[in-house]
Amino acid sequence: MRGAGAVWRWVLAGVVVAGSLWLFLDVVSTGLDPENMPHERWYGNWADVLIVTAVFTLFLLGFTRPRRRAEWRNAGLYAAFLISLFTEMFGVPLSLYLVAALLGLAPGAFGRDESLLWAFALDRLGLLPIQAGLHAVMVVSIALIAAGVTLLAVGWATVYGGRKRLVTGGIYRYLRHPQYLGLILIVLAFNIQWPTLPTLLMAPVLIVRYVRLARHEDEELAARFGPRFRAYAARTAAFIPWRRGSCIVENETRSAAPTSAGASHRN
Repeated sequence: MRGAGAVWRWVLAGVVVAGSLWLFLDVVSTGLDPENMPHERWYGNWADVLIVTAVFTLFLLGFTRPRRRAEWRNAGLYAAFLISLFTEMFGVPLSLYLVAALLGLAPGAFGRDESLLWAFALDRLGLLPIQAGLHAVMVVSIALIAAGVTLLAVGWATVYGGRKRLVTGGIYRYLRHPQYLGLILIVLAFNIQWPTLPTLLMAPVLIVRYVRLARHEDEELAARFGPRFRAYAARTAAFIPWRRGSCIVENETRSAAPTSAGASHRN
């Protein structure tokens, strides 16, 4: 049963990774639909708001499996980020109304294409025409989303069920917190693709909270596994794979003895 469960997890992770790669390649090769939807057709689509928000929220909860209070608080804030994002992306673009007012334009001037504000800004500044800017924004944002989703899925498949041991193989050989990095990349991606005032304000808060949660988990693992974890942390980066790891908890836990209670290296 345990072997079958592991196979199922890796099949599911493989499907997620393959879907992310297909989406990225599709965006690179074709980009957005060349027909720009006008403002009144693109917005007010509450079914899209509900569906996309539900899919991303379930994905978040299913692949991060929050258990402790701090993890649930972060997951709740992340869900609020998603709700705010997709409400403005498909429902009511409150941030866009502010931008339109500042520029002296009618909100109806912002169809789907113009609503990708970084592409709109590149066009207004004369740096890239709107279609080229749209393609650049979508390629970068979808690449980051695909990378983030892959880190979440592969991290989940690698560490699932490892609560009694220190997981240092697979993707955890290169990163101590691949899932938290994945969540951060998705936040950055959506602020490139569809920036809104709430999501721009929430992004640094989310990033800081996940960095702090990673540090807290490092401290817990160092207390439980002692020299084993400190040696692992010294050679393995927390978030940036090409940087040599630093044992950020060494001073705090130098005197901590390893205990018999185990905990997985979850994120």
